[in-house]
Parts: sequence; structure tokens; C-alpha cells
Amino acid sequence: MKVLLAGATGTLGVPLVRRLAAAGHEVVGITRTEAGAGLLWDLGASSVIADALDRDGLLRALRGVRADAVIHQLTSLKKMPLRPRDLEVTNRLRVEGTANLLAAAAEVGARRFLTQSFFGGYGLHDGSRLLTEQDAFAPAAGGRLEPSWQAMRSTEQQVLGAPGVEGIVLRYGGFYGPASVAGMLESLRKRQMPVPRGGGSYASFVYIDDAAAATVAALDRSEPGQVYNIVDDEPVRWGVMVDAVAAAFGLPRPLRLPGALLRLAAPYGGVLMTRQSLRLSNAKAKAQLGWRPMVPTYRDGVRALLRELRPADDDAGRSDRGDRATEATGPRGRS
Repeated sequence: MKVLLAGATGTLGVPLVRRLAAAGHEVVGITRTEAGAGLLWDLGASSVIADALDRDGLLRALRGVRADAVIHQLTSLKKMPLRPRDLEVTNRLRVEGTANLLAAAAEVGARRFLTQSFFGGYGLHDGSRLLTEQDAFAPAAGGRLEPSWQAMRSTEQQVLGAPGVEGIVLRYGGFYGPASVAGMLESLRKRQMPVPRGGGSYASFVYIDDAAAATVAALDRSEPGQVYNIVDDEPVRWGVMVDAVAAAFGLPRPLRLPGALLRLAAPYGGVLMTRQSLRLSNAKAKAQLGWRPMVPTYRDGVRALLRELRPADDDAGRSDRGDRATEATGPRGRS
């Protein structure tokens, strides 16, 4: 298939371009900059330069382009969001950007449309059971979290409800990989990454290369109208995850703070780490997509990070590391 990829130069976008090419797909990446176009050229992809929030400019840039599928991987996060205002542009990309990319799909003749979503949209849970795709997603919450959850609802509803489009939603866990953890390591060195006392909430993570592999599997194998949790096999408490990274790299153990203090200092991130205990099942993705995470647990992920980030390792693999941020740990990004 010929694939129009929005977010092609982000942390997920770069390994996704490579995975798509390896699977025999042709990639056209949307990027806002000449530098992004150069990166895509180096990866063997073509590009169009446009801003997904500029509908008219996007459609002009796509005149004459044809594609079979569109993949929406846009956010605009340079680091982990701590406050609701940190998500304002990402919320626009999920609402306006999704609408513009659906118009782009019509412009290029694409019928298949995959969109990113985020595990945090499952809302407030106590972690007592695994959540599946049948559980309520992004419930109306009111308060400071509502704009973020409303934006997630909008993305999913637009894509699944668009006429003439084979919509597919991927609810990713918190991405982690060399790019995101590089920023975490710097914060840990400075003792600027506290965690909740007692470990905090459960979170569902996914290693960045596994997220890319799952996306290609969904493109190739998913039936229209499906939603998938794209997470690893073992949810883990935030404090346990951060402790494991710190210990592996010989860094100080993170500071422990009461949940109420974390939520006061970081209203978005604090709620995610203390009130949203989200243990997700990946059984549907395994059964329907034939996908298995190659990094099935956070322990395997920490070992993978050590291989990637130790100075003695081959630098050739480091070009995968992107420059933007996921809601859970670090970079993803708007291209």
C-alpha cells in the first residue's frame, strides 16, 4: 500500500517509516519543515511539507498525491505533560487535525485510516482488573482533565464514524524507548523526577519498536471499525518503572512524594500517576493482528534501553530516537 503518514518524523514515526518500508509499503510523510523532509528522504520515504492544522494548506500540498491509507500519529509534546495546558496543541491536533486528515484522505483517495489514541483515556480506575476495548473510553469527566479526554473522544469518534473510511483506532500505552528515557535519565540525575509514595497507579506501557510493529500489523490485518489496546504484557506501577530505570543506569532512587502534592504540582501527570490505575489487556491485538510484543515487560524494556544507550553500543541505531514527547514518558511528536 501507499501510506500517507502524519507525524512521520516523531519518535514513533521514524521506526514506523522503517517498518512500513520493510513490509513493502510506500510512505509519504507529512512534515512541517525542510529538515523533516530531509530526514524522510534519508529513510527512503517521500514527503509533503504542510501543517496538519492548516486545512487549506494541507490540501494544496496534497494535490496530485495518491495513497491507499492514512496513518495519524500527530501530537505536539516536547516533554511529558504535567499540566492540562501542556496538552492544548495536542488537543487541537486530535480534534481539528483529525478532521483535516480525514479531508486529506478524501483528497488522496485513501479508504483506510488508522489513528493514534492513548491509554490514559480510559479514565479513573483502581487497577483491580484488566481493561479491554469494551470498557468505556474517555468518559465525560468535567474539570481540568475534560479537554484532554474530549479530544481523545473526538479523534476516535471522527475516525470510526467517517463515511467511506475504514477507520481503525490504536490505543497505545505509554511509549518508552531511547529518546523518551534519555530525558528521564537527565531528570533522575538532577533528582527532578519524583514518584508517588507506595509506587502510585498502574500504567500500561509499550516499547516504541513494538508500537511501530503493531501499527503495521493493524494496517495490514485489521478489519474496519476496530479498536485495539497496544500495550505490553505486564502493567507496572509508575514508581516501580522509574525505580527500575534509575537502578539500571546507576542513578539515585527517585524522591517519594504524597499523591496530593504530586497532583498539586502537576495536575495532569499527577492524576495519571495516582488516580488512573490502568491495567490494559492486549489479548485482542494478539488474536486479531498476530502481533506479539518483542519487549513483553518493563524488565525486558530496561535491558533493551541499556543496550541502546550505553556508550559502547553501536551508534548506528541511534537515529531512531525522534525529538518529541508522549503523554506517558517522553518523545513522540508532531512533524
